[in-house]
Amino acid sequence: MKQDGEAQHYQVDKLKIEVHPTREAAGVAAAQSAASSMVELAKAKNPVAVIFATGASQLDTLHALATTPDLPWARVRGFHMDEYVGMSADHPASFRGYLRKNLTQKVRMREFFEIDGTAPDPEQACKDYAELLRAASPQLCLLGIGENGHLAFNDPGVADFNDPLDMKVVHLDPTCRQQQAAEGWFKNFQEVPEQAMTLTIPALFRVPRLIVSVPGPRKAAIVRRALEDSITTACPATLLRTHPDATLFLDRESAAQAHELLQFLAVLDSRG
Repeated sequence: MKQDGEAQHYQVDKLKIEVHPTREAAGVAAAQSAASSMVELAKAKNPVAVIFATGASQLDTLHALATTPDLPWARVRGFHMDEYVGMSADHPASFRGYLRKNLTQKVRMREFFEIDGTAPDPEQACKDYAELLRAASPQLCLLGIGENGHLAFNDPGVADFNDPLDMKVVHLDPTCRQQQAAEGWFKNFQEVPEQAMTLTIPALFRVPRLIVSVPGPRKAAIVRRALEDSITTACPATLLRTHPDATLFLDRESAAQAHELLQFLAVLDSRG
C-alpha cells in the first residue's frame, strides 16, 4: 500500500486502486489523472479521442475536469458510451443531455459525437456510431461501475467479453433500471426504458487508459465483488482487473465492503 496525502493506493491483479477520504476528493483525483493523460496525449496526437461516462458517479469528476485550466479541449473529439432507446435529449435522464449540461456546454471541445436515442433505426445508429468510434481510436475512457457490475450498459445478462460488435441495442435488467430510478433520473421504476444503445466491453477495453470513478455507499457491495469475484460476466466489472492501464477511484464509503481485502493487500505490501 502507498499513501499520497490521505489517499491510499492498492493494486488487485493489474487494476490500480485509489481510496480517497471523500467523494469529492476521489472525483478531483480522477479528474487530475484524466487531465494529465489528455495533456500527454495532445503532445503526440491531434486530435485526441476521449470517451466520457455519465451518471451520478461522474458528477464530481466531470465538474473538476471541466474547471481544470489550460486543458487541450480544442484537440479533443468526444464520445460517450450509451443512451436510452427512444429518449429525447431534453429528458432529464438523457445521457447526451447530461453531457451537454455537465461538459460540452462548459468547455469548447473540437467536436462531440452524441448517441441519438431517437434514431428511427437504433441498430443502424449503433453501426454508424461504432464506425465513428473505431476510426477515432480513443486513447482515454472515463467510466463507472453499475450496482449490478455493468460497464456502460453491459448488464450481466448481455455482457460479452468477446462481443463481435462495438455497439449494440440491449435490454436493461431490473437491477440496472432500479438504480436509474433510485438515483432520481426517473419518477419511478416503471418510467425507466427497457432498452438502450451501448458500447460493448471489447470496444471499451481497446482503449489504452481507463479511469473508473465509483463513489458512494450504494456501490460498496459491487466494488467488493469487482475486486474479489472470479472474472466473469456475472459481474462484468471484474474484467477491469485484466486491463493493462486502469485505475479505480473510490471514496471510503464505496471501499467499505472491500476493507478486509485492501488491508490484507496492505499487509502483504508492507512485508515486501
